[in-house]
Amino acid sequence: MSLKKRKNTALIILISFILAGCATYYKQTLEFQKFVTRGNFEKAHKWLENDRRGRNGKDKLLHYLNYGYVSWMLGNYRESNEKFQKADYIIEDYIKNYGLEALSLVTNPKVKPYKPEDFETVMLHYFTSLNYIKLNEYDNALVECRRVNIRLQQLNDKYKDHKNRYQRDAFAHNLMGMIYEADKDYNNAFIAYRNALEAYEEDYKEYFGMQVPEQLKYDVLRTAYLTGFADEVRHYEKKFGIDYNYVPKPNGEVIFFWMNGFGPVKDEWILRFTKHPSSRDEYVTMKNDELDVSFPIYIGDKSKNEKEAFEQLRYFKVGLPKYIERKPVYKDATIQTNKKRHKLELAQDINKIAFKTLNDRILREIGNAILRIATKKAMEALADKEDETLGTLVNIANTLTEKADTRHWQTLPYSISYTRISLEKDENTIKMKISGPTATEKVKEYNFEGKKGKIYFQALHTTATNSPNIN
Repeated sequence: MSLKKRKNTALIILISFILAGCATYYKQTLEFQKFVTRGNFEKAHKWLENDRRGRNGKDKLLHYLNYGYVSWMLGNYRESNEKFQKADYIIEDYIKNYGLEALSLVTNPKVKPYKPEDFETVMLHYFTSLNYIKLNEYDNALVECRRVNIRLQQLNDKYKDHKNRYQRDAFAHNLMGMIYEADKDYNNAFIAYRNALEAYEEDYKEYFGMQVPEQLKYDVLRTAYLTGFADEVRHYEKKFGIDYNYVPKPNGEVIFFWMNGFGPVKDEWILRFTKHPSSRDEYVTMKNDELDVSFPIYIGDKSKNEKEAFEQLRYFKVGLPKYIERKPVYKDATIQTNKKRHKLELAQDINKIAFKTLNDRILREIGNAILRIATKKAMEALADKEDETLGTLVNIANTLTEKADTRHWQTLPYSISYTRISLEKDENTIKMKISGPTATEKVKEYNFEGKKGKIYFQALHTTATNSPNIN
């Protein structure tokens, strides 16, 4: 076989391979997603058991994140943590493969192992902490708290010099405070609650439109009091406008988490770029009128043939990721005890965090995509100069491979709300009512035994979700 024929055959094989993977990650895993949203976790578990490609391929991180979640929903807390730990090891060991980095310049970012969003990494520790609590392994839950703190410090350092809107996770600090308090470590609990307060006030209010949960204010005051920080108690009484009076909870309490719906899915967004008249020596500038942004491409370090190829650029399209909201079916939840009706407060809006974090880096995403396309077009021009048929095949391959990375952790909730309830002596029956404008009211009943100094943790995920509007 001639060199020319071998090149053509190789490209045809590449194109066939690419066509098989053109669908978004959501569509590729649609069967699994249907099982989950319909609450059929036994079938979802079986689907994951048979997902050899996901378990062994470049998407194995997402495979184990979803596996950990499904096991958690089934009450298999030890198995859940085994899967989450495998996911955590993958994150810890994530090292850029430069061969794949180079390949992504001529194909798309999906050829690389999946690198998680920052909030996905933090949420992994939320589930593992709940697993340890359910297993009555509070020492391990506290270790998880410390690991969350390290993650959050890394996150803050990562964006120290950038205007990234997700630098601190208020909910993670809040959860840490709860676990420390359950272990009667009131000093660390106070610090964690205070950090959560600052993050809600300074980050979440401005960027995500969220208020400080009223419950958190009392948690700050209570742990400051129990630690003996009288000055801090007075400071926060004045700050919150609360005349605080410590009331012991002789029979313990329960902290309820309501996880509602599912977060957004990633889809593809196509932007069109044209060559801008401002292009000059050693630079080619491409402009998008929809966003009114221009990106100069430096070609001063290119070979003569590559420069000519870049200078001939007139028009191209780039594929970028975008989020599409999945609206939950249920809207409200309340908890009823014998003495009181409790309203749950929003603690984490994953839907908004996802949209904001992607929006924060969209210009960087566009810059990377433009470099990718420009490199493809240069290769196409060079191939066409060598052989017209080869140039045509490269053009087809370039068109087919221009895809956005639409992978994401699909089973994260849309939002997390919470409340704390004081228990009575002996048995306590608590009813949780969940409602929505188009849904039948759902009632869940729980029983807890009142115990001195005991803090129970209970989480419920209502998975009913409206399908995303994806073409």
